[in-house]
Amino acid sequence: MSKRQSQLQPNTDIPLLTLRNQVLFPGSMLRIKVGRPRSVRLLSNLIRAQAQGKELMFGVVAQKTANTDDPTSLSDLYQVGCTANIVEVSTPVRPEGDGAVDKQNTAEAKYFTLVIEGVQKFQIQQIKSSTPFLRAQVSPSTQSSAQVEEDTELHTLKKMLKEAATEALKLLRLPKSKGMNSTLQDADKTMDIICAHLDASVAEKQAVLVEQSLKARIKLALQLLHREIEVLKISQQIDSEVKGDLSKQQREFYLRKQLKAIKDQLGEGSASDSEDSMEALERRLKEAELSPAAQKLADQELKRLTGMQPSNAQYSVSVSYLETLADLPWNKSSDDVINLAKVREQLDQDHHGLSQIKKRIVEFLAVRKLNNKGKVPILCFMGPPGVGKTSLGSSIAKAMGREFVRASLGGVRDDAEIRGHRRTYVGAMSGRIMQGLLKCGVNNPVFLLDEIDKLTSDFRGDPSAALLEVLDPEQNSTFSDHYVEAPFDLSKVLFIATGNEMKGISGPLRDRMEVIELSGYTIDEKMVICNEHVLPSQCQEHGLMPEELEMEGPAFEKMITGYTREAGVRELQRKVGAVCRHVAVQVAEQMEHGEDARPIKPCTVGPEDLHAILGPELYQNDLLDQLGRPGVALGLAWTPVGGEALVIEVSIMAGTGQVRLTGQLGDVMKESASMSLSWIRANSSQLGLAKLSTGDFLQKHDIHVHFPAGGVPKDGPSAGVAITMALLSMFWGRSLRSDTAMTGETSLRGLVLPVGGIKEKVLGAVRYGIKRVILPGDWHSDSDFSL
Repeated sequence: MSKRQSQLQPNTDIPLLTLRNQVLFPGSMLRIKVGRPRSVRLLSNLIRAQAQGKELMFGVVAQKTANTDDPTSLSDLYQVGCTANIVEVSTPVRPEGDGAVDKQNTAEAKYFTLVIEGVQKFQIQQIKSSTPFLRAQVSPSTQSSAQVEEDTELHTLKKMLKEAATEALKLLRLPKSKGMNSTLQDADKTMDIICAHLDASVAEKQAVLVEQSLKARIKLALQLLHREIEVLKISQQIDSEVKGDLSKQQREFYLRKQLKAIKDQLGEGSASDSEDSMEALERRLKEAELSPAAQKLADQELKRLTGMQPSNAQYSVSVSYLETLADLPWNKSSDDVINLAKVREQLDQDHHGLSQIKKRIVEFLAVRKLNNKGKVPILCFMGPPGVGKTSLGSSIAKAMGREFVRASLGGVRDDAEIRGHRRTYVGAMSGRIMQGLLKCGVNNPVFLLDEIDKLTSDFRGDPSAALLEVLDPEQNSTFSDHYVEAPFDLSKVLFIATGNEMKGISGPLRDRMEVIELSGYTIDEKMVICNEHVLPSQCQEHGLMPEELEMEGPAFEKMITGYTREAGVRELQRKVGAVCRHVAVQVAEQMEHGEDARPIKPCTVGPEDLHAILGPELYQNDLLDQLGRPGVALGLAWTPVGGEALVIEVSIMAGTGQVRLTGQLGDVMKESASMSLSWIRANSSQLGLAKLSTGDFLQKHDIHVHFPAGGVPKDGPSAGVAITMALLSMFWGRSLRSDTAMTGETSLRGLVLPVGGIKEKVLGAVRYGIKRVILPGDWHSDSDFSL
């Protein structure tokens, strides 16, 4: 702030500023607070003089005892002090005011906070006056390093001082300056800078300041430095040990405190703290209307939580558990809106066909309308992919006015996914059933358990066994989740399961569900679905207006028969999407040429256009070309994706009586072939095959039965009739009708036994253009539909 002082002359009269508990060294900085009247008058005078451009020299000297409030004589002061510069004057302290800065009245302030810098040592000769402030006659003090011959002892002392000072600077963590290295080369400057920062008494520091002999002064400084270094090392060691003993919980506690302070400063803490407070949590639990068992658990957990520190690891676990209890819909239900006419309209609008399922849904809703407290059945939609099982669940929820929740069970192999994890595990959470209820917020949603036949099990448990309680109307009113622990009533939930085949579902689980079979769609049904549902939805998805794309009926039929072969309509959706993309390109190009008005001229797609859009046909109905020869028959098989036609070829050649079966067959199908051959041999006379009655013919010939498409595994008993007819066709040397397919299990006595999947098999035959199907006599027991 002030100009640099000129060199102090002998017998100079200067004002004095007295300090308590502090010693100013040449070259060191010192922050002081000034409030005594004499000192305030001195600083006010200095500030006025500087404002007028005058330069006044003043000295700083330490008083011997801190208890002396107004030192005025030499007996109260040390005789050696230091002249000083005022580096900075901070905001004057005004106890009666708000501490605002008033630059015009700074000189009249009653308190000062300032930074001063030591310049030159002096020795007081006498006190000249004490009013309005202390003035003394002083002379410069001789420098200890002046005219001192360098010897070995002095050299060693300087080296020790430099090393000790360097170590002390590191331990004190003082900021490094550019001139620090040059300072350390000067012993006097090093002692002045270092001793100013040491934790030593005023007497000890004053002794270093007063000492004239360089060697003696270095020795005094080294004593103080070594003591300070030892104290700093022990302090750092203790600090390291204390920090090492701090637990993770304590560190988290301090971090949370800091985070809370930061949020408070940002204005983000109050709302969050209020929401997460114990009072808010207790209010939420009260409003949740918990069951008695859940309320008991909540009270116990709240009691534990009130005596627990937030830094405790268990604290967040308990809070999460109580929040789960508060969010579960213990008594929150949505009102059923049951209007049978609207339900039928909604189901017909979303799905074509599926009359059996629609009939069952209407029956269920009619019963709920008459008795809304009855047990809710567990429905299971079983059928090939793409026939609308999952979307049916959404339609049912929409028709009933209920929330819809879907949980995919494909690949789930841990029963904790259903029942939840016990709270003793790290990262425990409730199971998928409770998670679904938390998501929808009501206790009576339509809950879809998708792909229930894809459940697996391993050493962690069997999820299908965990579902036994969920899907049992007699037990699910007290379902117990391992995480929630309190029983929860699932009896109001309408559970709907879906799957592709019953083979993947355990017997006890199958027994708890009402299975409704969904077979594939016929070509006529697919054409209606494509025209009424698929095409409008794909146009909307691809940004086309309904008027901009027209597909002819034959184009739909060719797309269904030549480009898709499935029981559902998923692949058909993708093909229609490809057509929409083709048309979208044309519409976009027309818009680029200035035709901005929509709709643009409609694009009509006929069967002849499909080759350019979709490429060559993927499926040719050439299956019938393989028939019409002796030893070839056509069977029908059920698969998870619908019915399929199965060609069976038989060949007889000279050999040693071996029977070969090829085509990746399962054990059941191999046994069917052996049984068919045995029945033919046993009844060869009635069948007009006398050459087989003696056995000589079979001993001299080999029979080879082959099922084409060897890369596809095949098994099941329903090919028994087709295998028998293929063998008879070869033995008779006569061809079977090429437009006929057959299915049925045969017995060793020649009986044709009923088989399942009749509708799927018949629909598969229709897809291949087969006109006639031979079925077991009592096939009506399996299905009832119009051919």
